[in-house]
Amino acid sequence: MNPARRLNQQTKEIEMPNYRRNAIAVGVLFIVCSAAAILSIVPLGAPVGTPVDFAKLAANDNRVVLTALIEFVWAATGMGIAIGLYPVLRKYNRALSLGAVAGRVVENVFILVGTLSLLVLLTVSQQAAGSAAPSSFQVTGDALVAVRDWVGAFVAMIPFGVGVFMYYYVLYRSRLVPRWLSGWGLVAAGLSLVATVYAGFTQEFGFTTVNNVLNIPIGLQEMVLAVWLIVKGFNRSAIASGSTKQAVPPAEGIQ
Repeated sequence: MNPARRLNQQTKEIEMPNYRRNAIAVGVLFIVCSAAAILSIVPLGAPVGTPVDFAKLAANDNRVVLTALIEFVWAATGMGIAIGLYPVLRKYNRALSLGAVAGRVVENVFILVGTLSLLVLLTVSQQAAGSAAPSSFQVTGDALVAVRDWVGAFVAMIPFGVGVFMYYYVLYRSRLVPRWLSGWGLVAAGLSLVATVYAGFTQEFGFTTVNNVLNIPIGLQEMVLAVWLIVKGFNRSAIASGSTKQAVPPAEGIQ
């Protein structure tokens, strides 16, 4: 076969997918993940604090289980965001794309650890409610709350911030979305990490002023990005550029 014709045929065989389904799926996952994170507080009305009110938790067992189910949705969709972005981002930086997936998977595994601590706390509360000396369960209950606080507000948030920073960096360099949007994500991810480190040193978890102010930018940015991906999708010229980089090199294609 003529070398030029062979190269032309190979070029035509290289498809230029627009990843429209990936964009819509990731956009929807962003929205569902954020909604689940917010709604997880609703069944119990407020985060569980110390000292633990065993009688209240034991009397609201269905609400505790509902909270756990919402947090499972939160964790699953959080993992799904980075996994859905990976087939697109790997064309531009495979290492960072894998790192983003790993970061968000680790983050949400820890979220589930916090969920497990809540379910165990429910069992402890039921035992304490039926005990003649419920105060003997107080140390265990407070320890489980501490695990949930540290995991949810510190341990899980570090891999979250790192993973998010990785995929926003790749989005920024690749121009798959407008740079003002991915740049906003980079700054917001940095602020979220600052909030996490601050919470770790001060041990002020939950909806504190500092946490709220520093985490609002990433919350807003994710919603704007979600709408952008659903409505606009990824930049087709950037996708074509990434596909070209993965094409068979001429030295290997022409023999």
